[in-house]
Amino acid sequence: MPELPEVEVVRRGLSEHAVGRRIGAVEVLHPRSVRRHVPGPADFAGRLTGQIPTAVRRRGKYMWLVLDSGDMLLTHLGMSGQMLVQPQGKPDERHLRVRLTLADGNELRFVDQRTFGHLLVDQAGEHAEVPSSVDHIALDPLDPGFVPEAFVRALRAKRTEVKRALLDQSLISGVGNIYADEALWRARLHWARSTRGLTNDQAGELLGHVSDVMTEALEVGGTTFDGLYVNVNGESGYFERGLNAYGRRDRPCGRCGTPIVREAFMNRSSFSCPSCQRAPRPRS
Repeated sequence: MPELPEVEVVRRGLSEHAVGRRIGAVEVLHPRSVRRHVPGPADFAGRLTGQIPTAVRRRGKYMWLVLDSGDMLLTHLGMSGQMLVQPQGKPDERHLRVRLTLADGNELRFVDQRTFGHLLVDQAGEHAEVPSSVDHIALDPLDPGFVPEAFVRALRAKRTEVKRALLDQSLISGVGNIYADEALWRARLHWARSTRGLTNDQAGELLGHVSDVMTEALEVGGTTFDGLYVNVNGESGYFERGLNAYGRRDRPCGRCGTPIVREAFMNRSSFSCPSCQRAPRPRS
């Protein structure tokens, strides 16, 4: 699933290609992609037609176009969603779900093979220019308003495994399976380590690694594994080449040479070094 760096790459592309261009025709080709827009596809299209995006913003894995009407086009890419900018007349992608025609002759296309992503026209919640449906999501570590000290306190107050805490979008947003594993490898912490046992220094160091790994991924366009994540021009990211833990089962750890192991975690996988990231002792 695209995480913060991938969504930020797409956001920057949309800022360049969509802001200031009036939306003309809106075509919903698969109703599942607008399933969370409760009034339905016709209302979705009507709320967008004729509007001009004035900005593109993001919180965690969500991004949205701010429209001159005051509405916001909220986007979640899900497992396989892509937001592409294509010239009119270019053949449709196989899994094209929603098409927005822009005044400059381009189209904004939402392509989603697995249809887990969605689009929604929303209004501001408690905070200005933040859609009400994501207003509850915590800030991410790259947000200027993020307070590291508050995160450290909240993390240590949790009674859970450290990786579960990193994936808790009410605590910190934008961190998913890939970057959680990478940050934990850098911090030499096992994913099952209890948050209650972390010191302030350990929690602060872990947060620093979370920020670093996502910043580094952002600089190279994010991480592409199966070809489904691409930027608005259809280009893949290259951070896969710099991964130290995620997806590296049986490959040698870059620090000590011990083979990386894969363990089941929340219907997903966790990758770690059994030597550098010692598993906590089971409770008696």
